[in-house]
Amino acid sequence: MSSEQSLPDERQPLSDVLVIDLSRLVSGNVLTHVLADLGAAVVKIESPERGDDLRAWQRQGVSTYWLEYSRNKDSVALDLRSDEGMASLRSLIARADILVENFRPGTLEKMGLGYDALQRLNPKLIVVRISGWGQTGPFAKKGGFGSLIEAMSGFAAMNGHADRPPVLPPFSLADSVAGLHGSTAALAALLRQRANPSPTVQEIDLSLFEPLFSMLGPQASEFQLTGQATQRSGSRSPTHAPRNVYATKDGRWVALSAGMAGTLQRLFAGIGHPDALKDERFATHEARLANIDALDDLIQGHLSTLTLAEALAFFEDRDITAGEVCDIEDLLTHPYIQERELLLDTPTPDGRTVSVHAVPFKINGARPPVRRPAPALGQDNDKWLKDQ
Repeated sequence: MSSEQSLPDERQPLSDVLVIDLSRLVSGNVLTHVLADLGAAVVKIESPERGDDLRAWQRQGVSTYWLEYSRNKDSVALDLRSDEGMASLRSLIARADILVENFRPGTLEKMGLGYDALQRLNPKLIVVRISGWGQTGPFAKKGGFGSLIEAMSGFAAMNGHADRPPVLPPFSLADSVAGLHGSTAALAALLRQRANPSPTVQEIDLSLFEPLFSMLGPQASEFQLTGQATQRSGSRSPTHAPRNVYATKDGRWVALSAGMAGTLQRLFAGIGHPDALKDERFATHEARLANIDALDDLIQGHLSTLTLAEALAFFEDRDITAGEVCDIEDLLTHPYIQERELLLDTPTPDGRTVSVHAVPFKINGARPPVRRPAPALGQDNDKWLKDQ
């Protein structure tokens, strides 16, 4: 574990918040992962037979995603098809501040936990309802895995290279973005709820589609203004140039983003073309975008003569915004990761040790701690069900 200073438990921002998590897989787990890292007591309700489906995402027998997204949480195994299991769930909900679910719309109602039932049970409750497409609309009953959202939202159409097929992200992007938005919405609702002398159940309708769609920027307005959709351009940017990845002579890669005039002047001078900003091909923002191949050729020609270390020193000396392209093997020993203590050792159920990410921020100089590793299935039944 990290030796870095951690916030004590009593100073965790959400130490008095109870969250009941009925979700499965990524979106809900990311949402409650944020809340748990901030100190909330998060109770994962899992099927006694197999638990959260996230447990099945394994490498060499280790549920790696479960270790990442379910640390600082408790696990309660309940059979929600039984009267006893539902009675236990209702008892937990009656005590909770936040309830998170990602069933298809209408499932909570079929379980007898619609709005009116929850209002009778716990009027101060905040319910975050995650679905692919939202609780209403023509797609409400349609399945909504992240890959469908990443395709339909416009992300895949603008990702990749123009001469190749659209590219889906290599991780659960839509679910993760929705989870982050959901945690913010839940905390905003909680803040308002606690100031309300006569609270009523607050429902947050969180689709996977809408947060990702909003993160793609001004796609609609730019299309309306230009009549053109954003084209796939690899690592280049449709808004400024140069912005790309470039190979060094030792087979490594650097990323460069240098759209500001001062940075460009230092870059051009450094690569042996001090008058490039007077060249009509590169003199203006629009000209650089129109002549991006020629611009990239100039930069690549210089970087091809440098090793990665030499390229990084070249950019550092000239205060140019560039850096190395890393994979996880690089990052495991990277001085930035080590100095910031961003990876923590955590035990696996079979006695091995692997690294997981630390809480990704500090509060007044202290990082919220990982209080416990991800729980075994049903590990906390006695703790939460002992009085039932």
